[in-house]
Amino acid sequence: MHGYAAPALDVVRVGIIGLGNRGSGTVHRLGNIEGVDIRALCDLEPDRVEASVESLGDTRHDPDGYSGGEQVWKKVCERDDIDLISICTPWHWHAPMAIYAMNHDNHVYTELPAAQTIEECWQLIEASERTRKHCVQICSSAHDPHEAFVLKMVREGLFGELVHGEGAYIHTLLNDYIFNKGTYHDNWRLKENINRNGNLYPHHGLGGVAQMMDINYGDQMDYMVSMSSNDFQMAERAEELAEQDDFWEQFAGWDYRGNMSTSIIRTKKGRTIMLQHDVTSPRPNVRFDLISGTDGVYEATPGRIAFSHEDWVPEEKFEALVEEHTPALTRRFEEQVRQASPSEEGGSYYTTDARDWRLVDCLRNGLPVEMDVYDAALWSSIVPLSEWSVANGSRPVKVPDFTGGAWESNEPGMDIDLEEGGDTRLI
Repeated sequence: MHGYAAPALDVVRVGIIGLGNRGSGTVHRLGNIEGVDIRALCDLEPDRVEASVESLGDTRHDPDGYSGGEQVWKKVCERDDIDLISICTPWHWHAPMAIYAMNHDNHVYTELPAAQTIEECWQLIEASERTRKHCVQICSSAHDPHEAFVLKMVREGLFGELVHGEGAYIHTLLNDYIFNKGTYHDNWRLKENINRNGNLYPHHGLGGVAQMMDINYGDQMDYMVSMSSNDFQMAERAEELAEQDDFWEQFAGWDYRGNMSTSIIRTKKGRTIMLQHDVTSPRPNVRFDLISGTDGVYEATPGRIAFSHEDWVPEEKFEALVEEHTPALTRRFEEQVRQASPSEEGGSYYTTDARDWRLVDCLRNGLPVEMDVYDAALWSSIVPLSEWSVANGSRPVKVPDFTGGAWESNEPGMDIDLEEGGDTRLI
């Protein structure tokens, strides 16, 4: 499926499954892209369906609502008037829904992780190859502005030969999200942290680094090791809440994943990648964090570049480098934002979501997607592989080659210079 261009779609007819935290935002993001027609909205909770349908009341969209049972989502996939299924449900549903959707003639745009097991990773690939339907994973990538200009600098050789990259999902979710009755349906996000230990959410830190290192497109992951700290917060928080509210007693007395998970990956070309996961410690948000080469280094926080050991380049030179190397993809998207949302509030909503716009643009122009099923499988495989390594004393574990050796000749998938497409508007 790498490089595969599906027949162009003048209108991308969309069904969205899961309308909670991520799904409700997806309705808004996709609904404001030219050539998108939202046909169906689905969730277990009827009030969420009703709210999302109402949110589209003054728009061109007139979706049907589906709710009422755990299998009702299948009706959305089985419709013959939908081209793209967006999956925004709890993690364990992603792969089964994606496979079912592809088997019913739909492209897939799934929240991460796309799969929870290695077997599911292979099943996604098999379904995508057999049906000729795209399976794209929603996650941070070089579509984000601060990663896009770094990718362009990497491709132009300003950092020399890449040696090392770092990324993370460090994002405090403890009280406002994980231990919150109303945030996740049936507290599914909290339950995912019980009796598990590893990097449960690697994609946001990995996406940009993988694209900069041409992983799947000239280099490939070879093996990895993972280590986790103890849990210093979650079990304690469950006990505290159980003393105040009987509801939380069901979550007390369990083993929770360690606060910090660290994974080190070595590639076939001898590069290294460090990934970390911590959603409980009181630390500022970290995602793509660093890329280092033989001629220079970029550090995302606070945003700086060095070309020697002596010091970081001055701020004015850094800003000039950003301006010089901001790619066409970023400039085109930001111009679309300005035209569609002249208010500051409207523009800010779109800033980190060029990936939605570009996916629709590729589908409408009959172009290959920029993050394909092999990326979804590889990036998702870090979850079960990290759990295995942690459970086995941080032993190395081989990373499957989901491309079957094609990584050695695959061309990079990110068209940041917009040599093709880029004409879809925001509305």
